[in-house]
Amino acid sequence: MMEFKQYFQKAELIPVIVQDVDTKEVLMLAYANEEALKRTIDTGFACFYSRSRQAPWLKGETSGNKIRVLRIESDCDDDTLIYFGKPGGPVCHTGNRTCFFKTVWEGQE
Repeated sequence: MMEFKQYFQKAELIPVIVQDVDTKEVLMLAYANEEALKRTIDTGFACFYSRSRQAPWLKGETSGNKIRVLRIESDCDDDTLIYFGKPGGPVCHTGNRTCFFKTVWEGQE
């Protein structure tokens, strides 16, 4: 059984970036606790921790737009993860492909 304690030494929840494995597009940001990370690895589908519901949350459970996770990487401090996956439809609850579609600022080169 794999241990994941090193990722949760600083906090019970850690940020998880979800990136499309093919296009490299950033799809969303969510949070995971140790249980959600284990569930992701056990099922192969993205699972997170819902801060509003205070419970684990399988992405796409209600919409059907699950994310098949093919690889997980950690940053150098082991306090942020990236799930590289294949989305089964729009990732954002608004129906957009990604949660990042609003330009806040754009500079000049």
